[in-house]
Amino acid sequence: MVWSKIKKRLMNLICYPLQSRIDFHVISYRKAHDQMGRAVMTVDKAEVFNMCSMTSMREEYYREEEIRSEWGEDERDVETILAIQELAHEQLLHEGIYARYDFFSVVSHYIQSPINELLKSDDVLVQALVMLDRRVGKRTLERWNYSIQDEHPLVQRLYTLRCEVENIQITHPGETELPS
Repeated sequence: MVWSKIKKRLMNLICYPLQSRIDFHVISYRKAHDQMGRAVMTVDKAEVFNMCSMTSMREEYYREEEIRSEWGEDERDVETILAIQELAHEQLLHEGIYARYDFFSVVSHYIQSPINELLKSDDVLVQALVMLDRRVGKRTLERWNYSIQDEHPLVQRLYTLRCEVENIQITHPGETELPS
C-alpha cells in the first residue's frame, strides 16, 4: 500500500481533538544505501518518536554482539545466528527502538486489527497509537490511570496528552482526588 493511503487511514483513527496536533512523516534519504530513511511521529510539530532504520540496524548489531558473547556460541551455526538476530530484534522493539520498516509493519497490523486485540498488545508503538485512537473511550482511559506509570515514556506522554484534550483528570498513585 502507498504511504499516502496508509497515512490517511491512520489519521482517520486518531481522536478528533488530536487530529490537527498529531502527524506522521516518512523520510527517505536518496543517497543512503538502499534509500534507507526514518519514520517520525510529531506532536504540535515537535518530533516525539523517531524510527530510524540506520539507528535500529546499528543498535541491533551491537545487541547481537552482546548476546553472542553471553552465549559463547559458534557463529557458523545458522540456527543460532537466526535465534540471536531474532532475540536482538525483539529486545529492541521492547525498548521502543524501531526501524522504518518496523513502523510500516506495526501500522499495517494496527489498521487491520480490532481495537480489543490492540488493547492487549505489549508493543510500544501499538500502545502509543492506541492512546491516540478514537475507538478508545474515556472510561477505558480512566481505567489506565494507575497502570500507565509502568509503560514506555512515549506511551505515558501520549496518555497525558489524550487525557488533557478529553478533560480527564489524572491522579497519580498516593494522591486522592479532590471532590468537586
